Amino acid sequence: MRSPFAYSPRPWPLQSASPGAAVVYLGSFAAVAFAYSNPVVLVASGLGLVVAGRLAGARAAVLAALWMGLTLALLIVLVNALVVSRGETVLLRLGSVPLLSDVVTAEALAAGAAIGLRAAVVMVAFAVYSACVDPDRVLRALRPLARRSALTATLVSRLVPVAAADAARLRDAARLRGPGAAPVGRAPLARRLLAGSLDRSVDVAATLELRGYSLTPPKPTVGATFSSPMGRTKRYTRSRPAGSGAAGRRSRHDRRFYATGALIIVAAAAGKLLGADAFSEYPTVVVGVGPSTLVLSALLVLAGLAPRHG
Repeated sequence: MRSPFAYSPRPWPLQSASPGAAVVYLGSFAAVAFAYSNPVVLVASGLGLVVAGRLAGARAAVLAALWMGLTLALLIVLVNALVVSRGETVLLRLGSVPLLSDVVTAEALAAGAAIGLRAAVVMVAFAVYSACVDPDRVLRALRPLARRSALTATLVSRLVPVAAADAARLRDAARLRGPGAAPVGRAPLARRLLAGSLDRSVDVAATLELRGYSLTPPKPTVGATFSSPMGRTKRYTRSRPAGSGAAGRRSRHDRRFYATGALIIVAAAAGKLLGADAFSEYPTVVVGVGPSTLVLSALLVLAGLAPRHG
């Protein structure tokens, strides 16, 4: 079973763009989510990412991220409502319960909803990135800067979808044991998944060692000659920089994504100055829906159309 977050090569604009352009484009949505608390802007940022993911062919990744993000958001809302007693609008009185607040207020629910929306938007952004950005191209782009860190990041981006697929297979196997079998809890499944992940990490480490990743390669001087196994004499010349050639060619879509990401960042900064983030939870909930907020929200939704063809 293939994980919905696994990268799928497609000849579409977002997949064809360079990793830097894709990171700038998707990262601008995540930056807005971290910088803003206004639910209107957060919802607009999430809608823009959903549209971008659908146009980029990452529908399964978007749906999976929305399911996990909204579940996490509901959990955050519930926890915040049960532990925070601030606010003037009392919805429910719980009485004296240890470690919990005495009342549930609408303001605590609104504050938790803002935090949960932020988490959901960021999860969708990373889901689209995982499904649309080639980890091998990311490794090639980062290799001149930090070889070990780039390799680690690429391995993580590849192994996380594999672990998700393993978890799905374990759940299917547990359901197929039949109605007479004892139910399998989450803890045994988590232990088996952890054990399998550790076994796979050992195999990956052994494979990398066999391929020579633990050795320091020799550095021949430019102009030196050496003999090949066939007895021919060859002359060493300096190799082309990493990222050059066919693998490092810039896509014709890069300019579009760089420009869209920069426009989002500039608009978000201007919106901050103009009061687009007008939102307060306590003592009462106030959500700003002024012109600056609406213009920024509309821009975020329209920015999701950048991965379209044409």
